This record gives sequence, C-alpha cells and structure tokens, in this order.
Amino acid sequence: MSRRTFAVGLLVCAPVLLGAPVTLEGLLSAPFPSDLTASPRGGEVAWVYNERGARNVWIAGVKGEAGRRLTSYTGDDGQEIAQMVWTPDGGSIVYVRGGDFEFPGASDPNPASLTEGVEQDLWIIPASGGSPRKLAEGMEPAMMPGGASVLYVTRNGEIHRVELQDGAKPELLLHVRGKQSELRVSPDGARLAFVSDRGNHSFIAVYEFDTHKLVYLDPSVDRDGEPVWSPDGKQIAFRRIPALKRDFTFGPLREAEPWSIRVADAKTGVGHEIWRARAGVGSVFHGMEAANQLLWGAGGRVVFPWEGTGWLQLYSVPAGGGDAMHLGDAGEYEVEHVSMSRDGRKVLYSSNEGDIDRRHLWSAPVEGGAAKELTPGDNIEWSPVDAGGALAYLSSSAVHPAHAEMLEAGKRRDLAPDALPKSFPLDSIVAPQQVIFSATDGMRIHGQIFLPHGAGPHPAVVFFHGGSRRQMLLGWHPMDYYHNAYAMNQYLVSRGFVVLSVNYRSGIGYGMKFREALHYGATGASEFNDVMGAGLYLRNRTDVDGERIGLWGGSYGGYLTALGLARASDLFKAGVDFHGVHDWNLEIPNFVPAYDPTKNPDAARIAYYSSPIASVDTWRSPVLLIHGDDDRNVPFAETVELVEALRKRGVEFKELIIPDEIHGFLRMSSWLRAYQAGADFLSAKLGAKQ
Repeated sequence: MSRRTFAVGLLVCAPVLLGAPVTLEGLLSAPFPSDLTASPRGGEVAWVYNERGARNVWIAGVKGEAGRRLTSYTGDDGQEIAQMVWTPDGGSIVYVRGGDFEFPGASDPNPASLTEGVEQDLWIIPASGGSPRKLAEGMEPAMMPGGASVLYVTRNGEIHRVELQDGAKPELLLHVRGKQSELRVSPDGARLAFVSDRGNHSFIAVYEFDTHKLVYLDPSVDRDGEPVWSPDGKQIAFRRIPALKRDFTFGPLREAEPWSIRVADAKTGVGHEIWRARAGVGSVFHGMEAANQLLWGAGGRVVFPWEGTGWLQLYSVPAGGGDAMHLGDAGEYEVEHVSMSRDGRKVLYSSNEGDIDRRHLWSAPVEGGAAKELTPGDNIEWSPVDAGGALAYLSSSAVHPAHAEMLEAGKRRDLAPDALPKSFPLDSIVAPQQVIFSATDGMRIHGQIFLPHGAGPHPAVVFFHGGSRRQMLLGWHPMDYYHNAYAMNQYLVSRGFVVLSVNYRSGIGYGMKFREALHYGATGASEFNDVMGAGLYLRNRTDVDGERIGLWGGSYGGYLTALGLARASDLFKAGVDFHGVHDWNLEIPNFVPAYDPTKNPDAARIAYYSSPIASVDTWRSPVLLIHGDDDRNVPFAETVELVEALRKRGVEFKELIIPDEIHGFLRMSSWLRAYQAGADFLSAKLGAKQ
C-alpha cells in the first residue's frame, strides 16, 4: 500500500487561493508534450509539443540550452506528429505528420474538413534548424545505421525505403503477404526484422539486404511480436502469445495458455524458448509503455514485463534461457513507461511504488540489485530517456501542467520554461486530494476530489475516465486526453462544483485483479457499484448538496455516465456523455470483427443488459451527448441509437455533433466547444455559477 495512502471520510473544505480568472481557453493553453526521444550521440533531446492544436517538434540540449521550436506549423488543423527517429549522427530528425496513429491503415483523419485533403507523410528536418522536407507517404520510420536511408511502412502494410538526399524517390523494398510492422534494423545494418501480421497469427521475419533472402523465425500458429536484436546482430528475442480464439472482449481475462519469450538465430530462423510464464496469474500478457516490450540488456539478459505477482513489474532472463530475475523492489506497485540506459546496464521506468496515485522514475540493474528512486516528491514523472550525461523525462504536478524536464546532478530543469503561456492560470489551480471510498459491494475505490472556494453546500460532479485501462492521478495526466480532462475538472471546480474523479474497477494501477475485475463491462457492468458508491459518498458530504449531483465522462467514462443516468436518475440529476458506449453489442465488433451476437446469444444477452440502453426506461435525467462522427473507437451509431431511444421516452437531451472529428479530438477548438458546452449544461441543470 502507498506510504501516502489513507482512508478518507468527510474532508474539511480547504480554502482555495484565488488567482487569475479561470477560463477554458487559459487552462487549455498549456502545451502538451509527447514522444520524448534522445539523440543517439547524446547531448540533445527532442519532443513534440501540442500548442493549442498546432503540433511542433522541439529540441533542447543537455548542457543547459533552453528548448526551442524546430518546426513552425501553425493553425489548429488536427494533424498529429509522432514516431520521431534521429539520424545516426544526430544531425537530423525524421518524423511522421498526419494520419491515424491508433488505427494504422485507416483513412487519414481530417477534423478541420480541409477541402484539399490530408495524408500521412514522413518528413526530415536538420536538428540545427531549417525547413522540413517531405520524404515519402507512410509511417513507422526505421533508420538505417549508416544514415543514408530510412525504411517505412505504407498504408497497405508494404515496406519501402527512401534515401535521405534531396530528390530521392521512394522504392519498394519487399512485398510479402500480410501487413508488416515493427521494423527493427540490426545493429550492423545487414538485416531487417519485422512483424508480418497474417490475421489470426503473426510471424517474425528477417530480410537480408545483400542477398534479398527472407527467413521466418520459428513460425507457428501463434502471435509473435516485439522483436529485439542482440547487440552483435546474430540473434533476435521475441514474444509469443498462444493462439486464442476470443470472440468477445470488454470482460475479465485472468488466465490463458501462458505466453513465452523465444530467441532465434537471425540467419537460419531456428529458435527456442528461453522463458515461459506460469499457469494462472501472469499467464496473460499485459504490456508496458515502451518502444518495445522486450529490451536486450548488458550481460546477455532480456528484460520484459510480467505480472506474475498480480502486479505488472520488470524481470530479466538470460538470453540462453533460465530463471527470470525480478528487477527492483517487491511490493504492490506497477511499472508503466520503460526504457534502457545507453550502456544497457540499467532499466529506467516510471511506477507508482510507494505513491499509488502518482508516477515517479526509478532505475534498476538488469542483472539484479536494489532499485533507486530518481524523482521522489509530489510531482508526476514519466517517459524517462538516457540523454547521455543526464536523464530526460516528462513531468507535471497537481498545479503545473505537463512539460519536458532534465535531471542533472540531482537538480531538475524545465527544458522550455517559457513555453507556458501567460494566459495559463497557474495561481488558480486547485490541488486535488486523495480519497478512498467504498463501492456498494464493498470494494475500496480510489479517487481524487477537487474542492471549490467557500463552505457550500455545493453542487457536485463525478468524473469517469475512459479506457477503461487508465488511472487518473493526483495531478496533470501523462496522456493528452486526460490532461485535457484534468483541465475540465479544474474549470468545473472554478465554477463552484465539488468534483470527484473516480478510478473505478477495470482500470490500471491497482493490480491485475482490480483491472480484470469480475463481471466488468460487457460481462455484468460491475463498475456500476463504483458509480453508485461515488454518488453516495458525495451525497453524505456536508459540503455537497445531495440533490445536485451530476456525472460526466468520455468513452468508457461516457458509458458509466450513461449507465448512472439510466439506472439512478434519482441520485444523478444530469450528465454529459462524451462519445460513450450505450450498447455493448454495437461496440464489441469494432474490436472483435468476428463477434456475432446470434452465435453466442447468452453472452450477447448479458452484454445488452450491461448496457445503458437496456435501462433507458428508467432514464429521467437530462443529458448532453457529444460525439465526433468520424469516431474509430466508439461507433457513431452508439449515439444515434441512444438518441432514438431517448426521443421515444421523452427524456430531455441535447447534442453536440462534430463533423469529421475522431474519438480523441484532434483540434483544440473541438475540446473548447465540447467542454464549454458541457460545463454550461451542468451549471444550468445543477445550479452552479454560469
């Protein structure tokens, strides 16, 4: 349990220092950092900043140089930047702009409805500055060690190559069955390893540049992925997940045929198993946030994530096979963002060890030994990278939004301190407090409560994150979607709401059994116990008006918002539902195309009765429905179906439909419109400040 964890009943409402006026525009003006990466030569790092919808590459030096904007894109056009790779000499950066990074191969999102159209392209820009130059249309760049060319994948899954000199024409490198991804060039540049997805199985393939020979590594009926080269370029380790015909999802999966790690000879393809998960707890693979799920460290040890204790932690195993060694400390915590030190001797990671509702950075030797906490305190840190002489990472706090930092000789340095606009209301941010309350079935649930100025009683709103594999923290969040949601909660508290953010069951951060909660989602909606527990907790607080409690959330949080309104309109008087799931039988095929409700009527019936649409007859509270009509995660049909049902029953609803916008809105203007509409709706229905 966390050293900072404590049970909370009724908290005294602490006074809030009033600073600059709080507006949504001001709260969302903070740039959001992502894709932090270090130069292979050391001395510099680069990252992407989303500044009011305009994404740009930034760069900063290790030796005290302030960060600077490298590209100069302007306008809120909804075109993302990601997948940055450095040239081997550190002189240039290749990046991908545009497209859908969550659903590769899908049509390119165009939320600004640009009539000239959009596309997903590779670009290159000198690290010293200059104009970017388009290389090709595609994604997943993999740099050749010599730095003369870059490999990439096209929309149809083919592998191409393009030289980096001006005027070079892209060329098809090889054409094989399936869709290719996870390009990994060997350290000596002689071979390329990649994943070839064949639908119900996948192979690791190795292509030899000189001979044009293609070898499949130890092929099977299973799903192989995450190839990582040995330092000498002779072997490849990869992960194998046994074939599993699963025509259902959004329900607990605690055990399966155990997954394993294999090592194969890159030239012959002959492989063998070096480690296999035990049956039972940990038999189902659950990954970490990393460039690769396997890391080949010093001493011939392969580092990997495993939740054999019921908590996702790090282990290493000899590449020749043997027992796995636990890295770091024992205990109830989880690792998340993971990378390797430059010398391969230490693994760098974020975890909630000792501080379960935050993230801090740690290091641990790959050959065993004590872990070291690198960033203690009350901030939140993630995405560590060895920058050569310093540790670079992303950071936030309860007050200060996310930004890039560097740790040098024990001192923290903001890499771009001038990037935070003066319009950001830093002095008016409310620090949330940890609360732990009981769900109606007795499960203990973590949350964060935001308290407004004044004694109350105040109207209150319960917030549910999406995912559901997410965890809200005691500060600005590491994901852009929830960084924005934290801003929305700050805006609501500035308007006089008590806001309770709930880390309901089936989320991450609290162990496998919590994440794979029995009967969650489409198998019984057991999270409704947490919805009701949150509402009852608020109703029993002396600073809350129990007749003015509402709900809001997006995606899975929209599902729980709708579920609360449908089943408990007597407790929850209004809600704002962002692109929520309303009928599991519409949602499941989006992720499991083979799902057919008619073939498994018992499961389909449970899924239906786990959905808000099944309880629409008791839905009385007004709701605002918000949805982009190019949503690839939650079908737009979910909102269409619910609107039809609410109309038939005379339930009050309003709608904000955003043409061409996807699930996680790509334009800042979309967030501003949606959040302003949501705050105004809740204020009008629950009697808060307008």
